[in-house]
Amino acid sequence: MNEQNFQPLGQKLPNATASLVLGILGILGTCCYVVPGLIMGIIGLILAGMDTKKYKANPAMYDNYSTVKTGKILSIIAIVISFIFIAFVVWMFAYIGWENMQNEELMNQRIEELFGQ
Repeated sequence: MNEQNFQPLGQKLPNATASLVLGILGILGTCCYVVPGLIMGIIGLILAGMDTKKYKANPAMYDNYSTVKTGKILSIIAIVISFIFIAFVVWMFAYIGWENMQNEELMNQRIEELFGQ
């Protein structure tokens, strides 16, 4: 092997895998339970931001920046889905009303009015 062409692998960014896993779990958590998904997405985004700063300070030192970018994108998706779902729930409470949500008959009536049935 020619030693002149050999370049040792750079270091791994410390939070790259964690931000990726939290981004994935954030999306899954948002689909099941909104708040844990939102929290995981925010933490994943913070960790990805920390690693992005480290990478931008010395790009030649690290070799797994693509993992950080993927984790950041997934975390943003988890946060956006969470906010969309929260906005939908708030809209439903505002449109249908808390009293109607407690009474199944009234809730069905408001939903029928909403969808024009």
